Amino acid sequence: ILKYLIFIVVAAFLLIAILTRIPAVQDRVMTSALNNLQNQEVDLYDNSLTALVCGSRSPLPNPRRAETCFLINAGGSYYVIDVGDGSASNLRSYGVNLGKIKAVLLTHLHSDHISDLADIHLASWIVQKRTNKLKVYGPEGVELVTQGFESAYGPDYFFRNIHHGDEIAPLDVVGFDPHTIDLNNPVIVNEEGLTITAFEVLHDPVKPALGYRFDYKGRSLVVSGDTSYSENIIKYSEDVDVLLHEAQSNYLVRMIQSFALKQGATMRAKIMDDITTYHTTPLEAAEIANKANAKHLVFYHLTPAPRNTIMERIFLRGVNDIREDWTLSKDGTMIVLPIDSDKISITSID
Repeated sequence: ILKYLIFIVVAAFLLIAILTRIPAVQDRVMTSALNNLQNQEVDLYDNSLTALVCGSRSPLPNPRRAETCFLINAGGSYYVIDVGDGSASNLRSYGVNLGKIKAVLLTHLHSDHISDLADIHLASWIVQKRTNKLKVYGPEGVELVTQGFESAYGPDYFFRNIHHGDEIAPLDVVGFDPHTIDLNNPVIVNEEGLTITAFEVLHDPVKPALGYRFDYKGRSLVVSGDTSYSENIIKYSEDVDVLLHEAQSNYLVRMIQSFALKQGATMRAKIMDDITTYHTTPLEAAEIANKANAKHLVFYHLTPAPRNTIMERIFLRGVNDIREDWTLSKDGTMIVLPIDSDKISITSID
């Protein structure tokens, strides 16, 4: 029986190998794949407040993670918070309808939070029938950033319009509509049951750096932005359902710094030393979540983002001694807060 089974498996493998070299078979397989992809849109649970992690790491590289990004869905209204390198590609791969994006919210203007702004713009412009320029909210300097992207991509806008025409690439809605956030009037959205409130965090010398709180029909979440330990986060996260907080393992950072010094990479070592002063450790983030009475804590903007189980265990040392309800995010982590419920669902779309 075993001989026959082996023969059948080998014969089937050889048959597939032969068939897939035939153009007609290749075409049939490709057509089937395209049919499966057509109109395939990820379910972001419109009857909820949902956060999708489209980028979970800091600038330190990791081949399986993009730089910082969240997509927030409040009952069908999409908002993107930060858009670091690789995050726009993640959103497209996940099957997110980027034409639904109402605005991009920037926590601050470091490159790992803005570098995919041009790609988000393109994906929400071409064939999306957008009726306005893409709104971008952020701290002082956001207008300079959007003007820079528009200048750099001006020829791209022109060539796409000439090639595809106004129906596909309309020039009347191309580009950005920047809004500088005034912390004296911190509520930037208040419509259809959704309130988005900006607040200042500590990321010296970056001033101001921002966090955001979303309240939607009885559910709530806070995104910390890049920050060191901040009393303001405790204040704005009081009784929140989910606190999405950045986390940096200074223990791992010091290990990288020590290795760099041994290799003679003094400038790299200095960078590692510098970044210890303006981020929050996982233990500090856990303490903040406890003081705010947050129901669940999600770590993101991981520095350095763990690449394996051992690194993950080092990163999270001591967290369980402080609190139980937490999640270490990865690209594709999705937090779903259903309306008219206390449930917090943590899933992954990949």
